[in-house]
Amino acid sequence: MALTFLAIALYLIAAGWLVLSERADRDTASRGWLLPADAAVLLHGLTHYLAWRQSGATDLHFFSAMSLVGLGMAALTALVGASGRMRALGVVVFPLSAVVLLAYRLYGHATQPEPLDWRLLLHAWLALLAYATLALAAVLAIFLWLQERALRRREFHAWLRALPPLTELETLLFRTIAVGFVLLTATLLTGVLFVENLLAQHLVHKTVLSLLSWLAFGALLLGRWRRGWRGAIAVRWTLAAMALLVLAFFGSKFVLELVLHRTA
Repeated sequence: MALTFLAIALYLIAAGWLVLSERADRDTASRGWLLPADAAVLLHGLTHYLAWRQSGATDLHFFSAMSLVGLGMAALTALVGASGRMRALGVVVFPLSAVVLLAYRLYGHATQPEPLDWRLLLHAWLALLAYATLALAAVLAIFLWLQERALRRREFHAWLRALPPLTELETLLFRTIAVGFVLLTATLLTGVLFVENLLAQHLVHKTVLSLLSWLAFGALLLGRWRRGWRGAIAVRWTLAAMALLVLAFFGSKFVLELVLHRTA
């Protein structure tokens, strides 16, 4: 329990540091947030490791999966943000990671996890990494929308200084989507290869929604390549595709595990 609350406190310290650093000299204050952020990520991962070691199996139920996606988002933010370009992500991602970690600590130990075959574990880890990467893309899309909206209205808010230039932010968005799309493709392929009864009643909606999300992200990347899609079009497609993915994974887990009390 102490590790959990220490990780949460460090996440919030890192986010607060990022907010305050924008009011100071960015060149000297930009990297101070990395230490609490990295420590929070390590403690977050350690919390899961110790829980799995105690139970003897990897827990991938609803609250654990949410926490692991938050962990992935925080780790990627700390990694990419270390270059200075995308540290603004931490203002959103670190508090979100703290919230899902708290939810896992409070509600995520009610169900005893079952041991999984390494092939199913590979599929699950690829899925969690894909969701974390594409969730970051969704945050970037929201940043892009807010930045374009502010510039169109000639509202030069102080928070705009924390974001990269518009073209660079857009490039980062599509690079993140491309990486997430590759991971999501690997997730679907391993699901076809390793998951038995993929089209069983309790998995068919998850499979269909995941495929629709994959098609949406693929169409967006194709539209970017062939037609130069950008701006509002990119934002709408990204958020719509991510909404399908959230429904596919967490929506199905919520209904099956928390409402129907069945294993997803």
